Amino acid sequence: MLNYFLTLDPVIQAFLASLFTWGMTALGAALVFTTKTFNQKLMDSMLGFAGGVMIAASFWSLLAPALEMAEENGAIPWIPAAGGFMLGGIFLWGMDQFLPHLHPNAPEQNAEGIHPGKKKRSTLLMLAITMHNIPEGLAVGVAFGAVAAGFSSSSITGAIALAIGIGIQNFPEGVAVSMPLRRDGMSRRKSFMYGQFSGLVEPVAAIIGALAVTFIQPLLPYALSFAAGAMIFVVAEEVIPGSQEEGNTDLASMSLMIGFTVMMILDVALG
Repeated sequence: MLNYFLTLDPVIQAFLASLFTWGMTALGAALVFTTKTFNQKLMDSMLGFAGGVMIAASFWSLLAPALEMAEENGAIPWIPAAGGFMLGGIFLWGMDQFLPHLHPNAPEQNAEGIHPGKKKRSTLLMLAITMHNIPEGLAVGVAFGAVAAGFSSSSITGAIALAIGIGIQNFPEGVAVSMPLRRDGMSRRKSFMYGQFSGLVEPVAAIIGALAVTFIQPLLPYALSFAAGAMIFVVAEEVIPGSQEEGNTDLASMSLMIGFTVMMILDVALG
């Protein structure tokens, strides 16, 4: 099976890998069929673990290869890495400003005391996770595209490790969407559909990322750094605060460190 996967076009590889990451989102959302509630400490530890995975993946799988690729291209290594990284964060910040959304752990009413309807709340929740899944899909796409470009700093095992890591951290994202919707009284089927649908953007973003860097190779260092910056923005703006707002700060922090360690080992061992 692996040998067959290695013979595929990099765009197809990226698409299949992102189908796995979407599948993990769907698997997390599917927990809504077994229970209406979810242990908050477990949820916070899972979010912390996901944050650690994303931080480690941002450096080991994205920024470090971007620095090496820029050097191979004869550029000053830190320029594309720093520029792409900041652009990724600015892109996510801009999306946050212009697209209405609601974080999974947000209170049911905002600071002005306005309580969004259940239908609107479900839409806003899905938009939030969907927006933040875009950089994850791009990261998978550009990782496989980098392998196809033949850079020595990229490897197929490293790209697979990145997809596995993102898949692991997508599981609690699916839970974070479907469970609040179920608590709001939405049916199990609809709660699951909203939860898994938020991950469908990843295969699309992966294909775009793989195609872009396959045809425009000089973009690779910028694309990898862009994905890293966008992922770090998500971690800092949503994942870490969301994992600690219920008071489980030590648990979430240690889980983040475990997630970082697991992803680092996975990337170094396979990459």
